[in-house]
Amino acid sequence: MSTDNLEVSKTGQEKGESVFDTRSLKEIYEEIQNTYLADNRPWVIGYSGGKDSTTALQLIWYAIEDLPEEKRNKPIYVISSDTLVETPKIVNHIVSTLENINEYAEKKNLPFTAHKVTPKVDDSFWVNLIGRGYPAPNQNFRWCTERLKIDPADRFIENKVSEHGEVIVVLGARKAESATREQVMEMHSIDGSVLSRHNKFANAFVYTPIEDWIVDDVWTYLIQAVENPWGKNNRDLAALYQEADDECPMVIDTKTPSCGNSRFGCWTCTVVSEDKAMQNMIDEGEDWMEPLLEFRDFLKETQDPEKKPKFRQVKGRQHGYVKEKTNGSDGIIPRAHKFEFCKDLLRKLLETQKEVNESLPEDEEMELIREEEIREIRRLWREERADWADSVPKIYNEVMDDNLNWVHDDLGSFGEMEAEVLNEVCEDHDVQPELIKRLLDTEFQHYGMKRRASIYSEIDKVMREDWRDLEEIVSEIEGEDRIEAWQYDGIGGT
Repeated sequence: MSTDNLEVSKTGQEKGESVFDTRSLKEIYEEIQNTYLADNRPWVIGYSGGKDSTTALQLIWYAIEDLPEEKRNKPIYVISSDTLVETPKIVNHIVSTLENINEYAEKKNLPFTAHKVTPKVDDSFWVNLIGRGYPAPNQNFRWCTERLKIDPADRFIENKVSEHGEVIVVLGARKAESATREQVMEMHSIDGSVLSRHNKFANAFVYTPIEDWIVDDVWTYLIQAVENPWGKNNRDLAALYQEADDECPMVIDTKTPSCGNSRFGCWTCTVVSEDKAMQNMIDEGEDWMEPLLEFRDFLKETQDPEKKPKFRQVKGRQHGYVKEKTNGSDGIIPRAHKFEFCKDLLRKLLETQKEVNESLPEDEEMELIREEEIREIRRLWREERADWADSVPKIYNEVMDDNLNWVHDDLGSFGEMEAEVLNEVCEDHDVQPELIKRLLDTEFQHYGMKRRASIYSEIDKVMREDWRDLEEIVSEIEGEDRIEAWQYDGIGGT
């Protein structure tokens, strides 16, 4: 393992000087060792599978491996958040890496253990998008990041804080990534210490061993300095970046142009305008990913301001109110996805899963949505969206030609026959069927309880919603000529 100063060819992708202009690898390893030995607080390393977290983990691995065995007694937990909608190649890379870390750490008697953390079913992408009708994430409503990535890691950290009292969280964050990142890191720094304060947990501190590195330092270290210590090849990681976004992790000289910034992660990501990562993988021969890209692009289409009224409700799912725009324009603010659209979206997702698996080799299978998510969507639709038709089993059985052994009496006693009768009665009395369904469902959910005091507030909440029909609401606020724009005519109408 060479610990001499490294020569870094600068590409200009990021501003700043190379860390190796002023520090040697030996000095960096010594800082890590001293920080590790300074106390008994265990370390939790956040590992995303990307270049920065790989660099941080690799630095720590070599530094700890160089310590006498009797001093390697403090646990180091390596955690990786699997959002369950990661790009398949990235998932495979991370899973195999975690397996290797555990295997090689055990062989070398190192204190590393790798763990994959996942979101709770209730927080998963599909349960929120399809079950609750959340709009596809965007820059202004990025509900996915916290639920899918941050919360699972936070739960792990909280558990270790409870177990050990305090922990040190190690991140591959770098100031050169952005001015915002640098500002946040500076804000939480502690004078005279390599540690900084955690932004959430009082009993957790943060260590960022590559905070002063530029991207050229990262790739120089990964490709030129040392071999990957857990049996992987860092050039495979570089290839992933190239496939994903044409990034040039290695350059021969400073005249080689930069190929762009890296972004590969969730295949469902609609925060970016287009998924160059997946498109580049398809261009490289991964044709089986085309249905994934088509599905993702469709989700992105639903964010088009002109198309939002077609897919969205006029009232919010939380309180059932209609809100008008206050940003200088007139009209209704589109809210959660319409229930009919959610049903079509579930069908489209299952069809996409089926199409992908038909393109894969027989010994490979890809699960886009898990069984527990499907069951949770069913529960939400039955309890919160008055789905007396019990749509989920029908959709699943029709698309997948399979049965998940549904329990038919666990969620409620009302069915399609009752819905038909109710619709006729409501039509005769000019009452919204949805309102009566919700009231009956509320009563049923409280049936048999010893204390039923909460039912009154639940009924009051339902009654306070805006129960005018769509045409009346749109006509009053936007005009009759806008009614058609708010009517849903199926996914095929895009």
